[in-house]
Amino acid sequence: MFSLSHFLVVSATLWGALGLPATSDSSQFHPKSGLNLAAKRAGKLYLGTATNSDQWNDTTYFNILKDDAEFGQVTPANVMKWFATEPEEGVFTFQDGDIIADFTRKTGKLLRGHNCVWYNQLPEWLVNGTFNAPDLAFIVSRHCFNLVNHYKGHVWDVINEAFNDDGTYRSDIFFNTLNTTYIPLALYAARAADPKAKLYINDFNIEGIGAKSTALKNLIKQLQADGVPIDGVGLQSHFEVGGVPPTLQQNIEEFVALGLEVAITELDIRFTAVPPDAAGVAQQNKDYETVIGACNAVEKCVGVTLWDFTDKSLRQYSWIPGTFAGQGDACPWDENFVKKPAYTGIIEAFNTRNH
Repeated sequence: MFSLSHFLVVSATLWGALGLPATSDSSQFHPKSGLNLAAKRAGKLYLGTATNSDQWNDTTYFNILKDDAEFGQVTPANVMKWFATEPEEGVFTFQDGDIIADFTRKTGKLLRGHNCVWYNQLPEWLVNGTFNAPDLAFIVSRHCFNLVNHYKGHVWDVINEAFNDDGTYRSDIFFNTLNTTYIPLALYAARAADPKAKLYINDFNIEGIGAKSTALKNLIKQLQADGVPIDGVGLQSHFEVGGVPPTLQQNIEEFVALGLEVAITELDIRFTAVPPDAAGVAQQNKDYETVIGACNAVEKCVGVTLWDFTDKSLRQYSWIPGTFAGQGDACPWDENFVKKPAYTGIIEAFNTRNH
């Protein structure tokens, strides 16, 4: 009679002959999980995060960041902005940005350049200068060319936050001096610096259909008609819990219909009061799932970037507490680097194939 003990001995012998362990190991049977792996299995290029290199001394943070299963792309949160890269007129400094660029090169992660032209975080020489239109046009072109030329081969947020919420152009040093001409100037300079770069316009409150997203679509149509290079639109996606626009997927589809790719570039979903209750946590989970699901449903929505991944309260980890008093807890990991239900919502949304 063939006994159970005999069966176990034979089984162990067969496992050994095949070079497999006699004892079970769940990792042998279940593929490794993670946000980036889930995104890539869904056909996206990446799931990534913003970061600052001064956070990397925190070994827990850094070990999560460098894990390719979790993150396949990085956006420098600050060190490629104008104040950091051209602190004096015509004097370019790339050492801080190079730290992050070198990290992505060594780890094989994608890099998103952020950003060329933005009204905020400008150096004093530019803010306090009195430049006429030809001078400022040269300054914009020179800055964009040198920045993109130094970091070739990447995606770039060339224009950042050009519009007011009502669809009018933002009043700033660039628009007030150059009107809308600074936009094609910047895009042409970036294309000249790197013909292979993907050039984006990036903004917030353009995620749903409305005055601001319509104004951006009209700008893109005009740029295309004029032969100005433009490859994509970045939807920043800084949301409040319960505030994801219901037209998000339709809006992504409308941008794609213009011949562009789309990326979710700065995703976080914050509570307007903390700590949240159980219902709020469940809603945040649902909201993350909704955003990821909308991107997952549209082939040319190429990837998603979190605007950092942990609620750790220091300002360099999450910008929200320092910007919106009393608000926060917006990220998929909590302040102790514990995965929240929102993390699961992201995974589940990528695992649901809508296309």
